Amino acid sequence: MDGCDGICVIGGGPAGLMAAETAARGGGRVILCDAMPSVGRKFLLAGRGGLNLTHSEPLADFTLRYGAQAALFGRLFADFGPTELRAWAAELGVDTFVGTSGRVFPAEFKAAPLLRAWVRRLRDLGVAFRTRQRWSGFAEDGALRFLSDDGEWQMRPGATILALGGGSWPRLGSDGGWIRSLRSIGCRISPLRPSNCGFLVAWSAHMKPHFGHPLKAVALSFGERRLRGEAMLTDYGIEGGAVYALSAALRDAVRRDGGAILTIDLKPDLDEAALRERLERPHGRQSLSNRLRKAVNLTPAAVALLRETAAPADLASPGRLAGAIKALPIPLHGVRPLAEAISSAGGLCFDELDDGLMVRRRPGLFAAGEMLDWEAPTGGYLLTGCFATGRRAGHGALRWLAGNSPLK
Repeated sequence: MDGCDGICVIGGGPAGLMAAETAARGGGRVILCDAMPSVGRKFLLAGRGGLNLTHSEPLADFTLRYGAQAALFGRLFADFGPTELRAWAAELGVDTFVGTSGRVFPAEFKAAPLLRAWVRRLRDLGVAFRTRQRWSGFAEDGALRFLSDDGEWQMRPGATILALGGGSWPRLGSDGGWIRSLRSIGCRISPLRPSNCGFLVAWSAHMKPHFGHPLKAVALSFGERRLRGEAMLTDYGIEGGAVYALSAALRDAVRRDGGAILTIDLKPDLDEAALRERLERPHGRQSLSNRLRKAVNLTPAAVALLRETAAPADLASPGRLAGAIKALPIPLHGVRPLAEAISSAGGLCFDELDDGLMVRRRPGLFAAGEMLDWEAPTGGYLLTGCFATGRRAGHGALRWLAGNSPLK
């Protein structure tokens, strides 16, 4: 492809694959390049425990999950949101269902069947795949430069869509290497930061036997936000779905203030008075651990956390113990590295892009997916955002080519 009628998509994750499909369905001649030996590697990893495609909550609530970019994603989802995503999966022969949490999964719970069907569709649409091709930036004349096992080569497509991911899980391809190339043409990039990540806690040796054990059916609070879910105790600190949902605010607080206090309610279904009444019942010569297990059904991990964090005077008084169970402060002193995060925040700033996600400084160049400056919690929001931006970029590239094609 060395002409003005083709589209090169760089990056074979969800955003890139959706951009390629959208462009090919619209009649574009598409080649998809990826640095890895095969496409969709992070997509497959995301589906290892059951692929969470999207969420069934009302669209207005769904859109709010995108924080500062909620209005922008609201416009994107008007074209392709959770409902359209489920219909798209059904067209691939992949049925979906809504779980008890409202999350949407493929009936088989697996990513591999969906990815295989998707790649097959793309090939049927004429999309050409070139793997093990690492984009290395722009040549002086604006051509795309690639490095492969056979050396460097260049391409001059009519339009280019970058879908190169953020900075999490770099071994799967999203290493942020594109930042230097876009900065070289003047683009403003917000620094990449870990998102949906774990946090550091200075545990004592007493906690070691409980690493890897979950805290189920708890409520976590930070600032004005409180949500129910699960957390996991680890050798470095704490992680898990409920932690990830608060991770943006916690991360910013840790970076700004040097630390943050995450508050855990170990028994959100019982108020403090009910807990106090249970703890004041006669308990004979039971140990504190047995009393907490029998009276309020705390797990060994929860009891260990209570002993680790509560003051000795709180453990000795039923009233104060009830208060500690309802509001246990966990001091966080750091954030896990970006490479270990589920996703990343930061990236190419949206004010560098037009409504079709074209880079204003380089007409004909588009961007999509996690490399853009947005973040969202786990629960289907990340994938839906990648799909929607990929689709928008694919349409944008088609419109650009239609307006810049030579006379036939």
